Amino acid sequence: MARDTDGERIPLLNSASSQGVALAQRVGTLLSNWWLWELIEACTSIIALAVIVVILFVYDGSSLPDWPSVFTINSVISFLSTISKLSIVAGTSAAVSQCKWLWYRQAEPRRLQDLQLFDDASRGPWGAVQLLFSLRARHLAFIGAVVVVLANFFDPFVQQVVTYRSRSVPSGKAPEIVRSRVYAARSDEGLPLPSVVDLSMKAGIYNGVFDIKDNADSGISHTCSTGNCSWQDVSSLAICSRCVDITSQVEKECTDGKCHLLYIPNGPTLSGLGGQINSSTTNISSQLQGIEPSVLRFTSLLSKKVSDPDDALAIECSMFYCIGRYTASVKDGIAEQRLLTSWRNDSARLDTKTDLILNPPTSFSNESGAEPFRVTHLAAHALNSFMSETFTGSGGINNSGSAFSSDVMQALYDASNLTRRIENLATSMTNSIRGQDDNVSGPAYGTAWTSETYVHVRWAWLAFPAALILLASCFIVGVILETSYRDILVWKSSNIALLFHGRSLRLSRRNEKPVNKLSAMTSRATNVKARLVESDAEGWKLDQDE
Repeated sequence: MARDTDGERIPLLNSASSQGVALAQRVGTLLSNWWLWELIEACTSIIALAVIVVILFVYDGSSLPDWPSVFTINSVISFLSTISKLSIVAGTSAAVSQCKWLWYRQAEPRRLQDLQLFDDASRGPWGAVQLLFSLRARHLAFIGAVVVVLANFFDPFVQQVVTYRSRSVPSGKAPEIVRSRVYAARSDEGLPLPSVVDLSMKAGIYNGVFDIKDNADSGISHTCSTGNCSWQDVSSLAICSRCVDITSQVEKECTDGKCHLLYIPNGPTLSGLGGQINSSTTNISSQLQGIEPSVLRFTSLLSKKVSDPDDALAIECSMFYCIGRYTASVKDGIAEQRLLTSWRNDSARLDTKTDLILNPPTSFSNESGAEPFRVTHLAAHALNSFMSETFTGSGGINNSGSAFSSDVMQALYDASNLTRRIENLATSMTNSIRGQDDNVSGPAYGTAWTSETYVHVRWAWLAFPAALILLASCFIVGVILETSYRDILVWKSSNIALLFHGRSLRLSRRNEKPVNKLSAMTSRATNVKARLVESDAEGWKLDQDE
């Protein structure tokens, strides 16, 4: 037989099974008489939080993981956070219970009622709040009480860490958008049309002129299976425009502050009353001299009130073939495009027998060895003749009514921004050119986007749980060191220790009746003070202060 440190007899064990039982007894003794269990709980809490961090780091910014349906990131994080919280709270509660023995070990006697305060604080947040107000940062147990209270906010903070957001990712078949390297007027049967503008181009012209919202950019032909697509840097044969304000060149004939004649030398003229517009092919502004008007050059003079000398607007525009570089996108099924830059060849002039050739430098089109952009001479002359005829005319509005030589003149007269309307016309005509199948370029391919839900981690919300675990761990270590420094046994929350070592307490005086109710005992304990002392004869005991 052997004896442990308290004199208890322990049988000597030789067999393997007996050795296992002895080991279990030793571990149980270590758990009861030291801080092994609390240190395991603190480490478990730290490890659980570390696993949470690792999981979040791995899946932060990634799409939803393909886990079994019973598991989600939130459920795993919630499970680990529960383990972390329960572990650190259990260790902290044990350390708070040990603090009551440290509290009574001090030189100054303490109220016996404080035993209940420490016991309640180790059990939950309400008792911890009471202990906070009682101690007021005068003892190490104050930190433990703070941890017990703040632990109630552990789960809400962890739940805020993971959120789910949506983003666009490439998906599905590559979308297509039309482009063209060649423009040649063709019929619906695909046959060439000599000296005739094809109906698709006429439709583009009228759409561009009559579009009161100037929204031709959305009319580009495309395919987009997801409703959200994008194309970057698409080069295509196009029609560009440039307009200049030549209102300063308008001459006026006025009498008594009222004008009856407005005109531009060698250009259109307005006379009479009311609002008028006059448009004709011209060559007036020097700012457009360097641009070959391969499609059209015209001037529009208009006034909504001819008699007003300050109400006049003169715009000269040149429209020409060019190479455009575009970026386009489709968002929620609505297409839009933007012209990044353009290139023109002013040396390529209209000729009855020679096609217009536009061969931009490689640095512009990012294409080498490709067939040059081309406009057949028949299509170029047909379009030039049609545009010159269409944009020559006049009209106006007076008290007798309105009269315009064509609907195009009325559209130009009603346009709120004539320069923007001509830009819209050029875009609409470009869409018609790009929409033709020239059997050369083929469509441009882009990227189709689809919405994907992904994991977003808000790391700042982990600061509180991490700080709380750190504070609790430091508190547990502090209690261990203080217990060792004051040479006190590890009794923690044991009530048996109180029964064994509180025998000298005399809670009822001779002239007082015994009390049995808890409220009465609590009231009487308020006036009883005690200390934890050690004597050679009786060992440790909770000694009442007289």
